[in-house]
Amino acid sequence: MKSNWLTIIKKEFARFFGDRQLLFTTVIMPGLLIYLIYSLMGVGIQKMETEGADDMVTLRVENLPASVAPMLEEIPSIVTLQQPVSQEDIDNLEDKDLNEVLVRFPEAFDEMVDTYSPQSGVLAPNVEIYYNSANNASSRVYHFLEGSLSAYEDQLANRFDINRATPDEETGEVPHFDMASQDDVLGGILSKLIPMLILMMLFSGVMAIAPAAIAGEKERGTIATLLVTPMRRNELALGKVVSLSGIALLSGLSSFIGIVLSLPKMIPAEASGMELGLNYTGADYTVLLLTILATVLIMASVVCLLSALAKDVKNAGTMITPFMLVVMFCGLMPMFQSGASDNLAVYLIPFYNSIQVMTATFAHEMTWTPVVITLAANVVYTGVAVWGLTKMFNSEKVMFSK
Repeated sequence: MKSNWLTIIKKEFARFFGDRQLLFTTVIMPGLLIYLIYSLMGVGIQKMETEGADDMVTLRVENLPASVAPMLEEIPSIVTLQQPVSQEDIDNLEDKDLNEVLVRFPEAFDEMVDTYSPQSGVLAPNVEIYYNSANNASSRVYHFLEGSLSAYEDQLANRFDINRATPDEETGEVPHFDMASQDDVLGGILSKLIPMLILMMLFSGVMAIAPAAIAGEKERGTIATLLVTPMRRNELALGKVVSLSGIALLSGLSSFIGIVLSLPKMIPAEASGMELGLNYTGADYTVLLLTILATVLIMASVVCLLSALAKDVKNAGTMITPFMLVVMFCGLMPMFQSGASDNLAVYLIPFYNSIQVMTATFAHEMTWTPVVITLAANVVYTGVAVWGLTKMFNSEKVMFSK
């Protein structure tokens, strides 16, 4: 009895450790991928937290009180200008590339705070801080200054307010202290979320059909019939890739339309405090469509390559798992970035380049040079994959492996 179960154990261990592919995907790959993914995510988070930390910010202060001046000296990377803050200065903050923060103190602020009584029923002196949350440097200085003033306010038992939303007596309008535009705010949200969803939906469409397209035919034995038909192998490879890409593209477009239609529910106007409007141009939608098409082509090509290498559909699923994790990681990267990269070299990296282009498009920061590089690179990579698939179709060892 004992020798029998020991024999079974030895047999299973021999089968497992003798299969290098199974050993890699089961034991080595999970730990290696988790280490790489979490390490890169940590780098991304650290970069996101420190982005804008060294950018110089102009802090324009009107009626700077003596009690607050020492606080400003503790804020790193600022140039403080004591001057009146005009409405034109405030309107200029709508430019998210402007590293500025504007602060208005009431005249004789220190005297007003000393004589103010919270029990009087009179509104407390109000400090107005204008900034742009879409600008990392501006947002950093705002939060630093707002935190310092809040702590000072607590020490004085709430004898002044910060950014009190009091309606204008003449117009009745409530002031906005965050000067980021609706496009910048919504674009920032969508650029971090939608590219990941699009990539995941495209990959789901490819995974639903591609593994069975070649590995399934090898498993059923119909690949031999297909290979003896009077057609060139490169035509067979191209036909497989394009047909699978078309089907996956339909799936991805359906998902994309569903995402766009659900945005008013996902980001309701009541919660965002603004009217939801997707102000994208025809050029933006054209870039998105071309990027999705180029992405699904290379995605289907890679999955076809892995499917051709696999012995059966189950084996194809195992081989595609590492590729799936890489795609998922690329989709998560916008969550830890502030906008698309300015380094043109990254647009040569497949999948990551598509994510960067979609991020820039949704953030209203799209420029044509990265788009052209991305589309050209993905088409070249697809051509290389089709060439590789053609070579596999010409190899009996690959096509008829058991």
